[in-house]
Amino acid sequence: MKQEYQDLILEATGAEALLIGDKIQTLWSGYGEIVRVHLEGCDRPSVIVKHVVFPQKSAHPGGWNTDLSHLRKVRSYQVETHWYQNYSTDSGCRVPVCLAARSFGDEQLIVLEDLDVAGFDQRRTKVGIKEMKACLRWLAHFHARFLGIAPEGLWPIGTYWHLETRPDELEAMADQDLKAAAGKIDQILNSCRFKTIVHGDAKLANFCFSRQGSEVAAVDFQYVGGGCGMKDLVYFLGSCLEEKECEKQVPDLLDYYFLELRGAVGDQVNVDELEAEWREMFAYAWTDFHRFLLGWMPGHRKINKYSKRLTREVLRKL
Repeated sequence: MKQEYQDLILEATGAEALLIGDKIQTLWSGYGEIVRVHLEGCDRPSVIVKHVVFPQKSAHPGGWNTDLSHLRKVRSYQVETHWYQNYSTDSGCRVPVCLAARSFGDEQLIVLEDLDVAGFDQRRTKVGIKEMKACLRWLAHFHARFLGIAPEGLWPIGTYWHLETRPDELEAMADQDLKAAAGKIDQILNSCRFKTIVHGDAKLANFCFSRQGSEVAAVDFQYVGGGCGMKDLVYFLGSCLEEKECEKQVPDLLDYYFLELRGAVGDQVNVDELEAEWREMFAYAWTDFHRFLLGWMPGHRKINKYSKRLTREVLRKL
């Protein structure tokens, strides 16, 4: 790590010395890495550093190595930096504290609180009802906190699969009926009366759990932006549940989310009208992500009977 990057970390933390620790992960398509940095002489034993490097050539796992794809990723890291510098949450929707964020030409550094130290040291690849409810509670509080807030400096429309940013994937779709309806579905979602700021990539892997699994914090805000809260909900549920589990568990989990949302929103808005609109948007949001998958990776495991059933229901309504 370059000396100027180390100097930034020392300045942000007040540490006397640092030691570069293990790499936690490589960023998508080889755009850098996330590492743990150990500190000496300050009140923090460690921090997490997201080091973004914009490559001359990227290695996208799905083969989508286009200029548009590259520009979308560059913009996503700019958005994430702006998010950490200008937005804040509370204990109901915990995120890591940003200690510093700076651009160095084609590289960016974001210095974040180490959530492991804060008690969120568990990661889950499989979850039960308790863990799913913890994540749904986080999403409900997040959506309530930013209800009616304009996404200034963020994506005008959040989520990484937003139609306007995915013309190549739309063109590649074989399902002509859904392809023709994609713009209408997008319009319906975007014209919601009740809008919030969505996480935009609220999959299970982006939640850090407490030891007992009853509390969570969220990371990875590259695609945070405006929109209907159901976009986060459908993406999260799809990251946890297999086809048959969706049929059995989604109704109760949806009820739980709205119970938490009602409590978090309070008297900000007419919550009955909010819930009615977003429940109506659930199938549209699920279909919108299904549209993306069909163009991006038509053999994806999430393309299942549950998704196809909701898509048929939406197409019949149009």
